[in-house]
Amino acid sequence: MAAPREKSAAATSSAAAADAAGAGGGGDRWGAAVGNLTELGANVAALQRLLAKKAVFVDEDIFSKASLAADQARTIKILDQRVQSLERELDAAISAAARARTEKRQAEAAQRAAELRAQEVTKELENTAKVFKLHMEELRAKQEEIAKKESDIKVLEAIIRTLSNKDDGGSSE
Repeated sequence: MAAPREKSAAATSSAAAADAAGAGGGGDRWGAAVGNLTELGANVAALQRLLAKKAVFVDEDIFSKASLAADQARTIKILDQRVQSLERELDAAISAAARARTEKRQAEAAQRAAELRAQEVTKELENTAKVFKLHMEELRAKQEEIAKKESDIKVLEAIIRTLSNKDDGGSSE
């Protein structure tokens, strides 16, 4: 392949030199174009020789089977990629479901704890109400006792006044 390139490079340079001597600026471009075409021809010839040496010729039946196998291989590859994508989606869905179950369990545990706390608070309130009721009963009993003692004091004061009035009245007689 190096030999055709050298030939085409020589042809290009000789054509370019001839054009440069003859036509000026426009000729340079024509000479370069001719040189490129010459190089392209040499490359095509080298490619034809290479294909003639290494090409594998097959009949139509073998070619159609090979094409079918290639199409099936592409289809299998696409389906495999789709399966992998679906597996990733499934894994993500399973993980999301596991997270949701965990969150649900945590929410249920928090709800049970809140219900237990509400029951404790209710019991505390009931106990406080009972204690308050007992204190109120004691307070009423003490108030009744105080009222009874006050009435006893008033009776005693009345007796003392009566006696002191009698003493005052008896000593003046």
